[in-house]
Amino acid sequence: MGIIVNVGGCGFKCIGLDLSAQRERDKANNGQHFFFSLYFFVSPLSPHSSKFPNPSPNLFLHSHSSFTPLTLRSNQTRYRFKKLPSSNAPNFLVAASAKAEPLKVIISGAPASGKGTQCELITQKYGLVHIAAGDLLRAEVAAASENGKLAKEYMEKGELVPDEIVVMMVKERLLQPDSQQRGWLLDGYPRSSSQAAALEDYGIRPDVFILLDVSEDILVERVVGRRLDPLTGKIYHLKYSPPENDEIASRLTQRFDDTEEKVKLRLRTHHQNVDAVLSVYKDITVKVNGNEAKEHVFAQIDAALTHVGEQRKVNSGSVAA
Repeated sequence: MGIIVNVGGCGFKCIGLDLSAQRERDKANNGQHFFFSLYFFVSPLSPHSSKFPNPSPNLFLHSHSSFTPLTLRSNQTRYRFKKLPSSNAPNFLVAASAKAEPLKVIISGAPASGKGTQCELITQKYGLVHIAAGDLLRAEVAAASENGKLAKEYMEKGELVPDEIVVMMVKERLLQPDSQQRGWLLDGYPRSSSQAAALEDYGIRPDVFILLDVSEDILVERVVGRRLDPLTGKIYHLKYSPPENDEIASRLTQRFDDTEEKVKLRLRTHHQNVDAVLSVYKDITVKVNGNEAKEHVFAQIDAALTHVGEQRKVNSGSVAA
């Protein structure tokens, strides 16, 4: 962590740390003293420096000539320091580099939009925890958790699991330590404005909502051409990813709902759901052209996430005392 202390217009840089608590050392002009829970040894910056460096993105703390205890937070560590009263005590600034919080991302896309592929690429590069509501629901049921037991009662009756149960599952998963430390990628959820509003009520809001925008003609072609190898579970496409040989081709099957008529019905439902969710996330939505090759699609997503990260650094919160 880089520390810069500006005293009376003179810059000082951190050259070491003394981890002993409450040590007092005279290292500044005019006999100025500081108390630090973590004491920072400082030395003057080069006299040739024309200006005090801009440490953004950082946390800034200001004090005046009065005796003022302050607390600096950095990487979830508290640093307390005091400026002792002095007749000629100058104002000072302490700047500490702050680690950016992990990314929080929601991604949405129609059936056959390539969402699964993009989720893999995102998690590989950014290390986010990938959370899909459907997978989470099945895992909770299998684990016989409290939420899983409640969900199972509805599933066994052939009924939809109520939003409040699924939202609770998602919320608890997003609050797990790995999600909090690494960030998260919420896949295909929420699917309605009520689900999105419920997450908002819990204080859960993404940094960005990525929408894969693919034309209906391409989506229909991708779905209708999909085939499943029941032996290996591998998904093929008659045009874009054909089977390796005739033996595999002969045993491929098609999902009962992978027909043009049914996929158009599913797309209609999807568009209605997305329109409702966009009303909640319209200010953080990034539309990505999903008609292109997967590498080009990911390049767009990567650029968007990079931009979000840079903006968060620039807009790092400041605390003034």
